[in-house]
Amino acid sequence: MNKIWQCGCFLLLIMLVSSGCSKKSTEGPLAPPTTDTDMAIASCIGCHTDYTTLKRIASPDTSGGGGGCGGEFPHIEVYDRVYLGGAGFQKFRASTHGQIACTHCHGGVDSTSNKQVAHSGDFVKYPSARPATKCAQCHYNTVQNHASSLHANGWGQKSMVTLRYGANSFDDLPATLKTGYNNHCASCHAEKCGDCHINRPTAGGGGLLRGHSFERRPDMRENCVACHSSRVGHGYFGIGSGTQPDVHSTKWGDGHCVNCHSNAEIHGDGNIYNQRYKVAFLPWCTGCHSNIANSNPYHTAHMNSFNCQTCHSQDYNNCGSCHVGGAGARVPAYLGFKIGMNPITGTRPFKYATLRRALMAPDSWQNYGVANLANFDVRPTYKYATPHNTLRWTSRTRVEAGRACYDNCHIINENGTYRNKHLYLFNSDLLSWEIPANAGVVVDGKLPASWGTP
Repeated sequence: MNKIWQCGCFLLLIMLVSSGCSKKSTEGPLAPPTTDTDMAIASCIGCHTDYTTLKRIASPDTSGGGGGCGGEFPHIEVYDRVYLGGAGFQKFRASTHGQIACTHCHGGVDSTSNKQVAHSGDFVKYPSARPATKCAQCHYNTVQNHASSLHANGWGQKSMVTLRYGANSFDDLPATLKTGYNNHCASCHAEKCGDCHINRPTAGGGGLLRGHSFERRPDMRENCVACHSSRVGHGYFGIGSGTQPDVHSTKWGDGHCVNCHSNAEIHGDGNIYNQRYKVAFLPWCTGCHSNIANSNPYHTAHMNSFNCQTCHSQDYNNCGSCHVGGAGARVPAYLGFKIGMNPITGTRPFKYATLRRALMAPDSWQNYGVANLANFDVRPTYKYATPHNTLRWTSRTRVEAGRACYDNCHIINENGTYRNKHLYLFNSDLLSWEIPANAGVVVDGKLPASWGTP
């Protein structure tokens, strides 16, 4: 897959020391300062602004690097992840956060050139992993809301694993399965404020992004898309072969995610949602595109029965049958497009919707002691999808002159050949083990009789 990367008040010095830098140095402790140069590094700021020193004392890099199903990110050296320099560091020093002592957030010992001493005692590598004590004094409401948010907890994923296993709650799952979840699924969720506002998230290579500058608005490519890569960034930037960038990324201001996704949605509103489409502050297309119900024949006929993406989405990434902790997805990522029956009618009021093939398989957790999920079929593996690759004119909305408006989207029987059938999800598109779970979303026997589908 192409690379996507081309693509409170005391949150001080988050990720100042990388995972490697906080480990014991293989070179032993530094000698006490004896020269002016040594004296200059005998402090947190002094050491981390001295690139030569950081390279000399860096511990071996044991991180797994960034990337994942969305593509690999460039490797960032241990010392580069913790270096304080450039315009970003100057911006930080002049800011409110920059006026606070490093040890106030990170603990440890200042005024020493000994790495082990500096990182001893109450040293905290990631202060924002403890937001209640490190961030809430100034950002109380944000911290309180974030604690119960989807970003911090992955409630939707937890709910799905719980349902498919057949337990009453996530806490009731076997310890081995919860370990697997924490090792894999939980690793992408932004429980640390700094993953958005100071650093690159682990999925993006980790480390300081702009010299420890606190950025109110996360960098779209380095932060947002570092995690939301294969299913958002891939489509939004038009990475897939034959696709175009989302119209919102090219024709609306800077195309940043926060133009649609509000603080209340991203940080949470204090409520727990076990499915992301239930979040109260999700953006709706009609929030900007108002008074369009009868603006053209497509909208007049289908606006209340199809989600917008069934007409305005391009092909998007799908994959499936992921073996957690094993060989990964056994149905490799591919570009595709499917319309099926809406599986979340209680949340989204459409009869039909775009569906995306999901990762889960009955034996996904086999490596964590669960040979097969006993209640696997409780939810479909083709899930409601809102791909971020919208265009006004797609292969379904652009119709040749003289042809009916439905020519490229309805299934049409042409002498026994069913044109446009590939757009819809039928049982024949499924692997054998997928059929029971998707009985409610396939279109077999549910399309208009006039289409004459077999």
